[in-house]
Amino acid sequence: MAARLKQLQSKACQATQFVSKHGSAYYKQLVEQNKQYIQQPPTVEKCNELSKQLFYTRLASIPGRYESFWKEVDYVKHMWKNRHELKVEDAGIAALFGLECFAWYCAGEIVGRGFTFTGYYV
Repeated sequence: MAARLKQLQSKACQATQFVSKHGSAYYKQLVEQNKQYIQQPPTVEKCNELSKQLFYTRLASIPGRYESFWKEVDYVKHMWKNRHELKVEDAGIAALFGLECFAWYCAGEIVGRGFTFTGYYV
């Protein structure tokens, strides 16, 4: 166990040295590549204005999202009505989607309990 800890400390030290040598160059390159997204002047007031713009833009997009949601619901209703015409591929995709939703639910439950597995006897 002590050897593992020493190895982990060594790896962490190497990673820290790499970041300290190359981190600032990477930061400068990243800022330079994305300078069209940087607002000038970079003030608190500008940040507040941008956050309000984002909030109200998202708020304004709700009716479009609402309409898209009901279109999807209508599509599912139509597919359910005509389920005798359903292809195996469509049924497989629906099953995989359901399985993925269940897996995300289970993962969320595990994370919510603090990564503990309860109710299982090993």
